[in-house]
Amino acid sequence: MNAQNILKDLVKFPILGGESNLEIVDYIKKYLQNFDIEYTLVPNKEGNKASIHCRIGPSTDGGFILSGHLDVVPVKGQAWDTEPFLLTEKSDGNLYGRGSCDMKGYLACCLVNLEKMTKADLKKPIYFAFSYDEEIGCVGAPDLIDSILNHYTEKPKYAIIGEPSLMQPIVGQKGICVFKTTVHGSEGHSSMIKQEVSAIHEASKLINWLDSKMDALIKSGHIDNRFTPPHTSIHIGKINGGVAPNVIANQCVFYWDIRNIPQDGIEEIKIEFLDYCKERKDILKPINPNFDIELTFDHPAVPALDTPEHLSIVPIIKNICGNNQISTVAYAAEAGQFSNAGLETVICGPGSIEQAHRANEFISKEQLKKGVKMISDLIDYLS
Repeated sequence: MNAQNILKDLVKFPILGGESNLEIVDYIKKYLQNFDIEYTLVPNKEGNKASIHCRIGPSTDGGFILSGHLDVVPVKGQAWDTEPFLLTEKSDGNLYGRGSCDMKGYLACCLVNLEKMTKADLKKPIYFAFSYDEEIGCVGAPDLIDSILNHYTEKPKYAIIGEPSLMQPIVGQKGICVFKTTVHGSEGHSSMIKQEVSAIHEASKLINWLDSKMDALIKSGHIDNRFTPPHTSIHIGKINGGVAPNVIANQCVFYWDIRNIPQDGIEEIKIEFLDYCKERKDILKPINPNFDIELTFDHPAVPALDTPEHLSIVPIIKNICGNNQISTVAYAAEAGQFSNAGLETVICGPGSIEQAHRANEFISKEQLKKGVKMISDLIDYLS
């Protein structure tokens, strides 16, 4: 098996975030069994999904975790030129298919190197850590990380998250959290707007507060020029409310996200927002005792990554990937979760994030080759 053949197998599994992934986990299990590698499953509560991890090499401190996710995003509504779940090679040197770039290409690079790992005289272990439901909020990673840290007697030191970065070492990522805000007002004739509480009017005030909060962070110097844009963003992506132009809306729902630079905390922004919500409730409950504002998570908080350049993982990843130029990314990934668990963490993987989540997603054969070489060079480094 070469990496392209393994990738072809992996792409065949049309497992979206939120769906059962046991079929692709079974494929991974059988692949590991071919090399007599013991593995551990980390199932969800319902038992229809699982992350999987294993160790190759000695039971000594200081090993490397190779982390990836098994799920992909939907293809519905996208204009694909090829069958999304059938890896298709074209004359342009690219391999097309859902997940080819994000991030089954990296998984294939790990698996194809397994035989070399088993034959090498590794001085430090290598761990595979493959998760479920990354695409809907990095849901599976926390339990997976806990399982790794508690299952083995030794402690791994490093984590390489293989999100597509064109093989460039990534030492920083923004965090993310998506909220759903529901405003409960009172319905009535639109001429009575001052005697009732319009959920839409109140939602507008909340949205203005969020926009002003983003501006305030920028003006107060919360800037990190490593990112584009170089600040925390707060964005309202969806809003719905009202039944007719002449009826006061008794409910309005809007969704908003925070993508925070490492120095800004999602929880702090959330608390300030709730304080403002309380102010509005104190003002309006005398008019309408049933007035309320509900805040719930639509996407759980995923922490940012900020790996200092002086950590030993940085020169190591530069060496094995052949790229001395470090960078940061605005997208969220599981890297911040591994870092918060005490592991020196970087993102580095084959393919370009520009191809992810879109129709005709692809990874180039050249990038796949570089990904295989990076893992191979890591084996040599540890031997």
